Amino acid sequence: MQTLTADAISKAYGDKQLFRNLDFLINEGDRIGLIGVNGTGKTTLLNGLAGVDPFDAGAVVTPKNYHISYLAQVPALDPEKKIMDAVYGGSSPIFDALRQYNRALAAYTADPMDEAAQAAYTKADARMTQLDAWNADTDIKTILTQLHITDLDQVIGSLSGGQQKRVGLAQVLIESPDLLILDEPTNHLDFDSIDWLEAYLSRYKGALLVVTHDRYFLDRVANSIWELDAGSLFKYAGNYEAYVQQKAEQTVKDTAAAHKQQQLYRQELAWMHAGAQARSTKQQARINRFNDLKDDMQGRPASAGTVAMKVASTRLGKKVIEMHDASLTLGDHRILSHFDWLVQPGQRIGITGLNGAGKSSLLNVIAGKLKLDSGVCELGETVRLGYYTQLSVELDGSKRVLEYLQEAGEELVTDSGERIAVAQLLEQFLFPRSMHGNLISRLSGGEKRRLYLLKILMQQPNVLLLDEPTNDLDVATLTVLEDYLDQFPGTVITVSHDRYFLDKVADHLLIFQGQGQIDRHVGLFTDYLKSAGKPAAAPSAKKAAAAPVEPAAPKVKTKLTYAEQIEHRELQAKMDATDDQISALKAEMAQVSGDDYLKLGELQQQIDDLNTKLDQMFDRFAELDDYVED
Repeated sequence: MQTLTADAISKAYGDKQLFRNLDFLINEGDRIGLIGVNGTGKTTLLNGLAGVDPFDAGAVVTPKNYHISYLAQVPALDPEKKIMDAVYGGSSPIFDALRQYNRALAAYTADPMDEAAQAAYTKADARMTQLDAWNADTDIKTILTQLHITDLDQVIGSLSGGQQKRVGLAQVLIESPDLLILDEPTNHLDFDSIDWLEAYLSRYKGALLVVTHDRYFLDRVANSIWELDAGSLFKYAGNYEAYVQQKAEQTVKDTAAAHKQQQLYRQELAWMHAGAQARSTKQQARINRFNDLKDDMQGRPASAGTVAMKVASTRLGKKVIEMHDASLTLGDHRILSHFDWLVQPGQRIGITGLNGAGKSSLLNVIAGKLKLDSGVCELGETVRLGYYTQLSVELDGSKRVLEYLQEAGEELVTDSGERIAVAQLLEQFLFPRSMHGNLISRLSGGEKRRLYLLKILMQQPNVLLLDEPTNDLDVATLTVLEDYLDQFPGTVITVSHDRYFLDKVADHLLIFQGQGQIDRHVGLFTDYLKSAGKPAAAPSAKKAAAAPVEPAAPKVKTKLTYAEQIEHRELQAKMDATDDQISALKAEMAQVSGDDYLKLGELQQQIDDLNTKLDQMFDRFAELDDYVED
């Protein structure tokens, strides 16, 4: 088994110690999700392991010929190279054969009668066969296709930042290393590419270490979560859901937690079970169990640092935003075409869709930064906008954290009249008191974005515009923000590609398809994705209408048979028993040594199998429950 060993590694920047004396192993087959608040050193840890920025102390030991590939947040690509040269840039003989073959094929295609081109092509073809490189070539083309990289002759320097990120991702996937390190790989990916990447990584034979804010991605890809906090590394067996479960239990026991987020993690866990799974209204028994958990938590005294708070805002009238016959074209891109839209008080609207289709432009129209070509965009007289933009905002580095926030006010008032001081609000948004006097120039990029968001919230708007907030904020901050938005009394309009975030904060959706086409959906975004993938039923309907003979009416089921009644009663007990088995296995996992990967893998497989059975029982229970007589 190929294993990377980190022994007592440490790293500091100036007088800020990011982490000290970290020890860990990364084994073949590990799928590690690395999380932590911005500024704790996640990217620094990745840079050190990849050899980009060596650690101050300690050692990283790997077997001979151990290969690491690293996708940074901003890939280091030669702007003068073509895409083909970048993605086929590996040093192995197979990559050399692939480069020669593609060059020879291009020359032969351009002039099939050229004898030199024919000879070069024949030689390259033979070398491909000799090295058995054809499968690698097929895999590479699949990767490029799934990431929507088609024109390999484009120069890297001519690509957008998002396109370069996809080229960088293709490059590291093609290399198929022993350890694949990915920093925010889902940024700039369409949803079909994310689905493909999740499936690809689940079959990947090497080890994976990934930093991402995409919690659905973590839930589906990771088999362990590592949390970097206060210079230490905490390891949790299982995926993101398992992490939330263990974190909730830990905060109950740990009364000295830096941020007493017990209630928040419990609410998060309840949502993951009840919210994400309870899309069939018949799964009430499972929902009730989590409601009991929530009631139990509400019976406890609230701890200092709890983020749940209903913030007062200026009164929002009945008129929020109205668009009539709105049209907008930027360059060759049609953004809006005779668009009508009515936004109501308290709505939670998610805007998503294709990159470059105009989602941010719509927010800029609302904010008055862009003018429509024709039509009307009207805001109500009582509207007070708060706009978190996608573009980086330069903060004055000479100011201190507390001072910057105090510019917006000394305190924030909740709807119950409680006054929350700036220092307390900073703590609730994961800035400990030790950071309140820090210069802004010493903050990480993510910490600056979090502070910028907090200043917007301090201004107590009644309509929030959020443009891709998940691209800059860590998982912990997103959890706090989601909890804040849940209590926010005004209207929220957010542009995002984060499926998890959209599911939690939006129930009305605008999906930009490009060239002014905008779909609308009411409900969860993941439900929209499922429905959008289903074949249309129109052809069969037309065929039925053309049939000269009316089909016989099918028998309509009205009640359960006696055997089905017995099955219905027994299913609930079986689901409860299976739930208990899963809980017992998770408890057993928590007791297993973090180095016993074989045992952890066996337990995780048992949990996965039981979850599959539980889903099947839920489906059958819901089917039978439709015919239960009151």
